[in-house]
Amino acid sequence: MYGLTLFNISLTILIYICARVLYRHISNPFTTPVLLTTILVIIVLRIADINYEQYTPAKEWLTYLLGPATVALAVPMYKNRLVIKEKAIQVSVGITVGSLATIASAIGISKLLNLSEMIQATSAVKAVTTPVAIEIVPIIGGDPTLAAVLVITAGIFGAAFGSICLTLFKIHDPISRGLGIGTVSHGIGTSQAVVEGKLQGAVSSVAMGAAAIITSIILPLVYNLFH
Repeated sequence: MYGLTLFNISLTILIYICARVLYRHISNPFTTPVLLTTILVIIVLRIADINYEQYTPAKEWLTYLLGPATVALAVPMYKNRLVIKEKAIQVSVGITVGSLATIASAIGISKLLNLSEMIQATSAVKAVTTPVAIEIVPIIGGDPTLAAVLVITAGIFGAAFGSICLTLFKIHDPISRGLGIGTVSHGIGTSQAVVEGKLQGAVSSVAMGAAAIITSIILPLVYNLFH
């Protein structure tokens, strides 16, 4: 059992390192380390006939390390604190508007597609980090398990395509790029923002945390407006 867990942890780390090396040489949405690692790990586990229950102990160890990794994001935040403080009003407005737009668009699109109220409620929290999402989504009648899936999916797509979408719309300011990625793609997107630049990563870290707080406060109100 311990041998399999060690194998799964080593496999995940090795694939991620290789994905990072590949991304340095071939930079495009499909070689984004988080996306590519996820796909390759699933493929290898399927070939090795290792199911999710067998991989779970490795997942729990790796998930535990997210705590220190998240705290480590405070370092670029501290180093760029003066720049962030100077743009405090713009940053606050951007995060608030981004959080509102994310919730409203998710619910609105779900209603247009005639999806169930449970899915509408669950999709509303897709832009906040998983621990926050699974705690607040039951308040409006959503499913915590589905919420976790949507959050991770949103994060992966944000990490893969967030930067290219911002560039497409001619958004080149580091603070604006960090705000956009952090507000809608939480920790997974922030990991990619750090790769793009220290300031982008710092602002994305701020946006990720603030968006989670703002969403927790306004989610029931916004959801009730649609129902």
